[in-house]
Order: sequence, then structure tokens, then C-alpha cells
Amino acid sequence: MKRKTGIHLSLLLRLAGAGVAAAMLASASAADAGEHPSRTAAEGRDLDRGQILYENHCMTCHTQDMHWRERRLVTDMDSLRHQVRRWQDVARARWREEDIEAVARYLNAMYYNFDR
Repeated sequence: MKRKTGIHLSLLLRLAGAGVAAAMLASASAADAGEHPSRTAAEGRDLDRGQILYENHCMTCHTQDMHWRERRLVTDMDSLRHQVRRWQDVARARWREEDIEAVARYLNAMYYNFDR
């Protein structure tokens, strides 16, 4: 996802380092919340964090097709959280519950649109 600045979030994280990227994400999330009145700044940061984690830890194996296949394992938010938790364990990512939730919410916003 590109912002108005044209900076790709994963590239931003790699180039600027985590501290600077976090500050820039907070600023971008606040601006994004203004563009989407139903989305708070906190929700924007959560989705941005989920995107960064997903792009840096999952996209090597999981392409967009994974989420659109006919026989998918995810049928609701609980099963989505379960699969995110399962695969981060397999990858030994050691994510906190907040990270798992952020990735699940990002995937839900991008592909599934389940009720939370």
C-alpha cells in the first residue's frame, strides 16, 4: 500500500530503521484516519503494523492467491487469528498477541472483510 508520499511502508522500515519508521507511521496513520472517518488513528497504526509484519515475514511464501483460493482454511476472524498464530509459530517469529492481532486485522481488511 502506498501513501500520498509515495513511500512504500516496508521500504520505509528497511531504510529508515524502526524508530524513525514508527514515528512516520504514526504521522501517516493520523493523516489516514482523517481520510477515512470510520477509521481511528489507532486502527490505522494497527493495520500499518500488520502490513509491515506480513510483508516482512509472510509474503515470501504467501502470495495474494493464498487468500483467494477456493479451499481456504480461514472462514471467520477466529480462524484467521488461529492461522496467523500457527504460521508465526512455524516461522519462529515470536510475535506478541498484539502483533498477531495486527496481522489478522490487516489480512481481514485486505482480503476477507469478516465481522470482528
